[in-house]
Amino acid sequence: MSTSEWLQQFAAALPGVDGFDWPWLLLALPLPWLARWLLPARRSTAPALEVPFGDRLGRVTADASARATGGMRWLPWLAWALLCVAAARPQVLGEAVQPPQAGRELMLALDLSGSMSEPDMQLGGRPVDRLTAAKAVLADFLDRRAGDRVGLLVFGRRAYVLTPLTLDRETVRQQLVDSVVGLAGQETAIGDAIGLAVKRLRQRTDVAATDDQPRVLVLLTDGVNTAGLLDPLKAAELAADAGVRVHTIAFGGEGSMSLFGFQLPMPGAGDEIDETTLRRIAEATGGRFFRARDTAELAGIYAEIDRLEPVERPGEAVRPRIERYAWPLGGALALALLAFVRPRWRRA
Repeated sequence: MSTSEWLQQFAAALPGVDGFDWPWLLLALPLPWLARWLLPARRSTAPALEVPFGDRLGRVTADASARATGGMRWLPWLAWALLCVAAARPQVLGEAVQPPQAGRELMLALDLSGSMSEPDMQLGGRPVDRLTAAKAVLADFLDRRAGDRVGLLVFGRRAYVLTPLTLDRETVRQQLVDSVVGLAGQETAIGDAIGLAVKRLRQRTDVAATDDQPRVLVLLTDGVNTAGLLDPLKAAELAADAGVRVHTIAFGGEGSMSLFGFQLPMPGAGDEIDETTLRRIAEATGGRFFRARDTAELAGIYAEIDRLEPVERPGEAVRPRIERYAWPLGGALALALLAFVRPRWRRA
């Protein structure tokens, strides 16, 4: 058994104490006794007077010292022991409590269809495609999701869950970085993406979760539903029945074409986004519809989503540690006061 374990067992044996925070300080208990035993007595260099009754004089002096202290030489030792116990910080365990944890359960759905390669966005002053801009904004969004459970779903011709709901935001970020246009196909299956997200949000492994807690899906797309088995509006009905709130983001500029190194707008290209259906999906589930035509607008939209009401769920049960060092410290101060007052009181 180690010294630390022995000290903790010693603490558990004390009444009203469950343990010490700094048990190693109890090793200072024998220091005064060791100092008295090991250090040599101080020799006086003053001239000595030899008398034939020195032994009797010594006994008289000792008796006078004992009367002065009232026969309570144990006071300094007990005070030192109480100081060591106070320094070791005795503690007791309080009643178990479950502090609430504020967090959200978010499933992010990202469109990886062929149109996401359209280079009509600006990032850092340079032209980039829509997927690159969306990745940058989503990465910043993930940085602010401390304590949230976040999942990542991508969709094209089919919908796939890359990461289930997790507190490991780094894994979600890495899967986001590895996503490329066409990974899930070139078409757009919005309905299937909503349906899969609803299924995963209902399959939560958090035993503390209840059915009345809201679940959120944030879906970003730049097109219309052109694939999949599930109609988007039917999927919205399923989401509403499951208590899943869907926020939809229509992302994309007015379209552009490259000519001699310049990006020229293409009127009518932005009309390919089905804003009407996306708005109806959001309204049916209690969510909101957003339209982002550039990277700055997209960042503002995710900042707005960041202000969603958090989900409060019970956290892990903990037993708080309550400090009890004040009791032995107060006892040591009382003994010191008694040792100071008692001789004067006896003389009076």
